[in-house]
Amino acid sequence: MAGEEQLVEVGGRTLRLRNLDKVLYPSTGTTKGELLHYLTGVAGLLLPHLRDRPATRKRWPDGVEAGPTFFEKNVPRGAPSWLRDVTLPAPGSTKDREMVTYPLIDDLAGLMWAANLAALELHVPQWRVGPRGAAKNPDLLVIDLDPGPPAGLPQCAEVALAVRERLQEDGLDPHPVTSGGKGMQLYAAVSGKQDSATVSDYAHRLAEELEKSLPRLVVSRMNKNLRKNRVLLDWSQNNGAKTTICPFSPRGRERPTAAAPRSWDELSDPGSLLQLEFGDVLERIEDVGDPLASSLPSGGATGVGPKVPTS
Repeated sequence: MAGEEQLVEVGGRTLRLRNLDKVLYPSTGTTKGELLHYLTGVAGLLLPHLRDRPATRKRWPDGVEAGPTFFEKNVPRGAPSWLRDVTLPAPGSTKDREMVTYPLIDDLAGLMWAANLAALELHVPQWRVGPRGAAKNPDLLVIDLDPGPPAGLPQCAEVALAVRERLQEDGLDPHPVTSGGKGMQLYAAVSGKQDSATVSDYAHRLAEELEKSLPRLVVSRMNKNLRKNRVLLDWSQNNGAKTTICPFSPRGRERPTAAAPRSWDELSDPGSLLQLEFGDVLERIEDVGDPLASSLPSGGATGVGPKVPTS
């Protein structure tokens, strides 16, 4: 019944789960219990992408069709004592003038805790924290492909292939993730030896270059009046203060979609490319696992990618 609580043991942690039959996605009747089922199924693939990255959560306490919804950075009151956290200067603030204590979600119990609070999205930066809690240099470069209507996934796939070719010229090995929203992201491992500003500047130059070579399809500027039927190459996600939806994270959309790593072969047939829902992701990981796992850093690994060119 609605309002009931259950005490469960997850990896030696005790959790108090509430309202498991609460509908979070009314269009499909998807409940909090089904959200927890999805997260349990993908935890082994999702957690390496979350590990040691401060997690910003977007919460929908009353489901995706009702308010309020809000981003949450700080660890809220009542969080379990076993939840790891890290205190860092707030994004954009003067150093040490304002601090935020973020959760570090690195086990299934942490995922269950976040989902129990109706945190339907998990957003992370492209950098990790070290063992003493200091922010490291980024180990990922991300290009966010955001289509302006009526453009959609087919146009994103066409642009993604062009971005891939350009990144490979510089020795980077990008991999696509459909966002669960409108577009997709491309991730590439970088060395961890350059700061966020250097990586962001490189991504900006790349976006401007592709805008010049594909002017009818690509835009590098945020102006909304420029984006109709074109794909924004959002290079700004590499700013050290920015976060991006984590691969395998659920999304707070009308339907229960998720950010889903894809293969380049799938992008070769853009007309059949769709955003994937929970059941789709759970079914496909039995066959393909995580297409990102072999080439992107996980579990604190560093130095697995190249430096980006600085000019």
